[in-house]
Amino acid sequence: MAVKIRLARRGRNKMPIYDIVVADARAPRDGRFIEKLGQYNPHATPAIVTLKNDRALYWLQVGAQPTDTTRKILSVNGVMFKKHLQIGVDKGAITQEQADAKFEAWSKAKEEIRTQKIAKLNSSKEALRSAAFDAERKKKEDKVAAIAKAEADLIAASAPVVEEEVVAEETVAEETPAVEETAAEEASAAE
Repeated sequence: MAVKIRLARRGRNKMPIYDIVVADARAPRDGRFIEKLGQYNPHATPAIVTLKNDRALYWLQVGAQPTDTTRKILSVNGVMFKKHLQIGVDKGAITQEQADAKFEAWSKAKEEIRTQKIAKLNSSKEALRSAAFDAERKKKEDKVAAIAKAEADLIAASAPVVEEEVVAEETVAEETPAVEETAAEEASAAE
C-alpha cells in the first residue's frame, strides 16, 4: 500500500484551510485518511502551520511520500532536515548528540530569520498605513486651503465692487453741482 502525506481541503468557498494527513494514495483527496498530522492556513500572513513534527518524522521514516506542497511545509518546519540527520545517525556518520546540536543550531537560525521577516512585513504594513494616512491628511489640508482661497477670492471680488459703487456715487455727487452751476450760468447769460 502506497502511503502519502498530503493536503485535504476543507473550509468555505474561496477560503480553504487544509489538513495535513497521511492517506492511502488511492483514497480521494478529501476522503479517508490514516492519521491527521496538522493544519495549514495559506490565507493568513504569514501562513499558519500547526504540525505534529514527531508523527510526521515517524511517517517519513516508515516510507510515506510527501507531495510537493507538504514537502515544502515539512522542510520549513525542519522535519525533512531532522529526517536527514536521523539517517546519518542510523548509518553511524554522526552521533545522536551531534545531530541534536545541529538541529538546534538550525532551528535558532531559522527562527531568527523568520522573526526578521515578520518584523519587516509588519513594518512595511505600518509604513504603507502611515503613508496612506499622510496622503489623506495632505489631501484634506489642500482642500481646506482651496476653500479658504476661494472664500478670500470671493471677498476680494465683492470688495472692489462696493468701492466702485461708492466712487460712482461720489462722482455723481460731484457732477451734480457742476451741472447746476452750468445751468445757473446759462440762465444769467440769457438775461
